[in-house]
Amino acid sequence: MYTILVRIIKNKIAKIFICSVSLILGNITFSYAATVPPNVQLADKQEITRNNFSEPSSLDPHKSEGSSEFDILRDFFERLVDTDKEENIIPALAERWETKDHKTWIFHLRKGIKWSDGSPITAHDVVFSFRRLVIPDTISPYGSYLIQATVVNARDVLSGKKKPEKLGVKALDDVTVEIVLERPKAGFLQMLAHPAMSPVSEQVIKKYGSKWTQPQHFVSNGPFKLFEWVVNEKIVGVRNSHYWDDKNTVINKVTYLPLSDYKADLNRYMTGEIDISNGGPSEFLPTVKKKFGEQLHVSPIMSVYYYFFNTQVAPFNDVRVRQALSLALDRNIITDKVLGNGQKPAYDVVSPGAGGIYLKQPEYAYWTQGQRVAKAKILLNEAGFNENNPLKFTLLYNTSDAHKKIAIAASSAWKKYLGIEITLQNQETKTQNDSMTQGNFELTRYAWNADYNSPTSFLDIFTSGNTNNHMRYQNKEFDQWVLKADETNDPIDYQQAIDILNKETPAIPVYYYVRVKLVKPYVGGFNVDSMGNIPTKDLYIIKH
Repeated sequence: MYTILVRIIKNKIAKIFICSVSLILGNITFSYAATVPPNVQLADKQEITRNNFSEPSSLDPHKSEGSSEFDILRDFFERLVDTDKEENIIPALAERWETKDHKTWIFHLRKGIKWSDGSPITAHDVVFSFRRLVIPDTISPYGSYLIQATVVNARDVLSGKKKPEKLGVKALDDVTVEIVLERPKAGFLQMLAHPAMSPVSEQVIKKYGSKWTQPQHFVSNGPFKLFEWVVNEKIVGVRNSHYWDDKNTVINKVTYLPLSDYKADLNRYMTGEIDISNGGPSEFLPTVKKKFGEQLHVSPIMSVYYYFFNTQVAPFNDVRVRQALSLALDRNIITDKVLGNGQKPAYDVVSPGAGGIYLKQPEYAYWTQGQRVAKAKILLNEAGFNENNPLKFTLLYNTSDAHKKIAIAASSAWKKYLGIEITLQNQETKTQNDSMTQGNFELTRYAWNADYNSPTSFLDIFTSGNTNNHMRYQNKEFDQWVLKADETNDPIDYQQAIDILNKETPAIPVYYYVRVKLVKPYVGGFNVDSMGNIPTKDLYIIKH
């Protein structure tokens, strides 16, 4: 018998508790990969093509930060733990783990696990990877993730005050990893399931440096490995025969396309070149629904689309200007007219129901659009902007037909209601990420997919010093409430934090995402969880 952490349990007031129980392996069924019903006949050719929507900026788990990377990395890499279709935490590279105080965790790796080149995966690789994520030289977008996870000394290692060896992660032997936290963290195991926590091969990275992600050098540990990467054309993964659960993987080859043009996406789906598409342009949705019926899947996910300000640059260092723009944005036009796929207007940056908690929206969420505009005009005038001195700025977005349409709708509303003069600028995703990191923007499009199912995952990126805090927003009171909420998981503490954020407005929430997919009827095992994950290892091709 052994001790593992079972799924987070929510009580009536939505507090999260950690429960340790003894379980017998033989009595548990874990859903790791494809489960093919006995009456289903598989196709001879088990290959699938997915539209990934955009070109990933990197396939290095420690250099990646968006869904275009993470959707692929979940197929190529595995973490200590994973989640199944019901979002339960399940063993992955670690077959079991235990804790007595929820601060010191011991993870036992599976026997005989290997990298895709056949070399053994050891606890030392895990330690190397955790250290690499947090050391300053890596410049990881998720460098502060271990700080959020409360790993001992993560903050001091990231800031360069302490050596990586002081991080609270060590190998007790070749197959045992110890992780020590500063305090109990309710969502700790969920955090470990994130792609940024993927172990990478120390031997390969030390040998090839930054070139290790090239196909000829690439080594992974998941159900698939990199076979081909033609930039802006395709990424091809093939089945990894050294994956510990390869016997339960069915797909032999997966191709990811970087099509951000919805019309091209739909056309290639209709011609049979794509098996899983992004649903096509919103204006075609009625036609798509009529033509494809059950092939269209629309699933709400924990993700928020917003614009955020560079709060250190005038005029957006003035909260009145930020509030005015948020008030005057006509979200219903964007969700109902521009998109029309079931997206809901967003008035704060936490997805409703995250962690089982529903937070109260700001007061203006219940106003009419006319009331919001009237208040926005007053605020903008107080800040010194009017007909004689109109506000002018550049709105940056990453290249996409949908992002362009939303930017046009937003700028049109601001021009109509407030007389603002806006220049639209688009950049490829990688370039836009660089612009955000360097602070070379005024207002930019962004989105945040929850790293784990908790309001904390949405709030953390606004805390001082967070490596994803491109807004450069700082508020010590907000930081303190987020820290307290993370410790208590009390809705009242979360509400205190979100109220500050809603008032200070470092970002303009636009809408809550849905994941729209067109899926061929011969694709079996398709499922979208609340985090938007669709692992290829769960899929199979039915004979057709």
